Amino acid sequence: MNISKHEQRVLHILALGGEIQYLRYDNKKIKEIMCYTREGHILSDCTIELFKRLKTKKLISSKQSTPYRITRLGAASVRSQMVQR
Repeated sequence: MNISKHEQRVLHILALGGEIQYLRYDNKKIKEIMCYTREGHILSDCTIELFKRLKTKKLISSKQSTPYRITRLGAASVRSQMVQR
């Protein structure tokens, strides 16, 4: 599966324990998303378009209105990276 560099970056953050929180419009559509790392920092590379691509590829999911997290397919698709601190 072809995954862009930005998608890889977001999936890697999610694989390390991050999450994507969201706000909805009144008509139930997602209005705003925020990608949080495990430490609580915000990832600015995560946009609505990137979020929709990850969701349609079924690399992330949400269960019972919880924040979006990586799926097994997403964890298998992400390439390993060294943590640069």
